[in-house]
Amino acid sequence: MSLFRNIVLTAVIAGLVAGLLLTVLQSFSTVPLILQAETYENAGGAEAGHSHSHEAAPAAGAAAPAAAEHSHGEEAWAPADGFERFIYTAAANILSAIGFGLVLIAISEALGSLKGWHGGLMFGMAGFLAVSLAPGLGLPPELPGMPAAELGPRQVWWISTAICTALGLGLLAYTRSVVFAVPAIVLLIAPHVVGAPLPPTHETAVPLELHARFVNAVYVTNLVFWAALGALAGAVRERFRAGEDATARPLAGLAPR
Repeated sequence: MSLFRNIVLTAVIAGLVAGLLLTVLQSFSTVPLILQAETYENAGGAEAGHSHSHEAAPAAGAAAPAAAEHSHGEEAWAPADGFERFIYTAAANILSAIGFGLVLIAISEALGSLKGWHGGLMFGMAGFLAVSLAPGLGLPPELPGMPAAELGPRQVWWISTAICTALGLGLLAYTRSVVFAVPAIVLLIAPHVVGAPLPPTHETAVPLELHARFVNAVYVTNLVFWAALGALAGAVRERFRAGEDATARPLAGLAPR
């Protein structure tokens, strides 16, 4: 029970800090670009009920990261720009970060633990590759007003790509045999050979330069997020492990001989 509690606490602490960091970075990078793209969307006379998705957090990347489906009907609700939007974004980022932290720590424990902040950083980089970069090669982050394929197929492809990439990276990192290297490479490239679902049209009023800046900003903020999440998880988990070892030593002395 102590191990489970420490894992959860580690994920909460690391997720809270990394989620807040991501929110601050987004407020200066991706959010202004999203607001700018919304002006093009509104100027284009979007029809009521039109739906689109855009990158808002690492998870959904996040991150992942984080495509969220939006419906712009006449009575659609959205948080007001400014503090209210910041709070809702922070809440979503923190919850996503805690969830990613739990998955990261659980996998690392099964593979032998994080081994300090440097080990956590390596796991964080693997998380960035699997959850953000690899899916983004087929489904790059989208701004409001940009066309997108149906949500269901995109979610299936995104999840499949993240799982295949994580498995492929794991095989390459934890095996030293060519027998495992071949399926690892197949797992890494298979989703991109199949290809991501494409929208029926690529016409959009959003300038290409604005979308390029947004994609770069999303990748940079997600890279920082995953690095912080992994390093923090590794450092905090190491502190908790030291306490577990200190508790275990006196109990070991009481064991019958």
